[in-house]
Amino acid sequence: MQRALQPIILRFLGSLAVVAAIVATFRHLHVNATTVALSFLLAVLLISANWGLTYAVYTAILAAAALDYYFLPPIYTFAIADPQNWVALVTFLATAFVACHLGDRVRREAAHAIRRRHEVERLYSFSQQLLASDNIVGLLNTLPQHVCRTFGCSAAAILVTGRTDIYRSDPNTRQIEADQLRAVAARGEPMVDSKNHIRYMPLRMGLRSVGAIGVAGGELSGPTLEAVGSLVAVAVERAGAVENLGRSEAAREAEKLRSAILDSVTHEFRTPLTSIKASASSLLSDGRLEPAQRQELLTVINEESDRLNELVEEAAQMARLEASQIELHLEPHPIREAIERAIEESQRPLAGHSVEVVVPADLPQVRFDLDRIKEALNQLLENAGKYSPAGTPIRVTAEKKDASIVISVADRGPGIDDFEQALIFDKFYRGREQRYRVQGTGMGLAISKAIIEAHGGKIALTSQLGQGSVFSLILPIR
Repeated sequence: MQRALQPIILRFLGSLAVVAAIVATFRHLHVNATTVALSFLLAVLLISANWGLTYAVYTAILAAAALDYYFLPPIYTFAIADPQNWVALVTFLATAFVACHLGDRVRREAAHAIRRRHEVERLYSFSQQLLASDNIVGLLNTLPQHVCRTFGCSAAAILVTGRTDIYRSDPNTRQIEADQLRAVAARGEPMVDSKNHIRYMPLRMGLRSVGAIGVAGGELSGPTLEAVGSLVAVAVERAGAVENLGRSEAAREAEKLRSAILDSVTHEFRTPLTSIKASASSLLSDGRLEPAQRQELLTVINEESDRLNELVEEAAQMARLEASQIELHLEPHPIREAIERAIEESQRPLAGHSVEVVVPADLPQVRFDLDRIKEALNQLLENAGKYSPAGTPIRVTAEKKDASIVISVADRGPGIDDFEQALIFDKFYRGREQRYRVQGTGMGLAISKAIIEAHGGKIALTSQLGQGSVFSLILPIR
């Protein structure tokens, strides 16, 4: 209470001091009463513009009394001998009061203009925050906090038509009633709860109401709250449109991916089946084949049957890995052992490539399933052999980084662009430029990833178009 009264008392004392200073100055200079009256009037104007009407009226009364007592004859009394001085004193008081009113009006209008400018600045800042999210759920969850933070409200809540949730600045606060929000959204008209100092505003898109916002406390004017409602409505509609567009785009991409997957899998299964069918038909239709020809056709049937079996096995293995149905036999092994076995079993896809192996002798042993890690490396080596031009080298390295062992397979293939790097480890996905040139189902990298993740590690890729790719298996040291 004392702190609240202190500035009021100081301003009254300041007004008294201004009047006393003018009296002391002009008493010493012996100026006429008109000059004194104009000086008092100027002081009243300045006090009215800066401190308000109450202090200006108080100053005007003090100034009139001082003018009569010190400057209008007979001096040192409040009596006035000349009737013209009565007219002058009354005119001074009237002018002072009008000046008080005008000065106070200017002050209030200036303060109102400043508040409006601050509200416009806050609305601009608020509109910038609304553009930060294109996800409608994330936007609705953060909007009430933005309203409270930007406009100094104690609580805010938003209802969007078609959604059952009420999005609040504080989930534990229920002072803004959900029923009132629904009623305002349905009627499309603002409402004020004066008792609880809560205002409700519909979220309008033109003439259509898409929800309602309620705010408690704060100093938002009616037009500002209406502008907030319009901005929120536009932001919600924009986020919903972007989200729908994203879903449509994702659906189109998913359909394209499904078509590519089906095409790839169909092609891979059809090729060996076609070869087997053609060879079997030749054997059945022509019984006079030479032994060498019969042997060649039987060899084709045998090899293509093995290839078909591998495709089925890869699909079954991928399904088991995803279902966590494969038991890992974890034992300590040197990394070189897994690398050498993988290279030995990958002689066929590596034909035509020199393989450089760089493995430091002091690498610690790691607990892993030897057969599974060898299989993951087989997939990487097979891909390197398939996609690298004949005669280019393939480099296999191993090194210790922090608490992990990193095994890398580097090739000199065409490289993988940034978009495809995010998809390359998905099942059945194959490069857009390579899917028809190189045989494969697109499951190899997915199998490698699943195996490494089952060991608690991860797989990484570094690639540059035209320079090649480096696939890395990162195994934790346990």
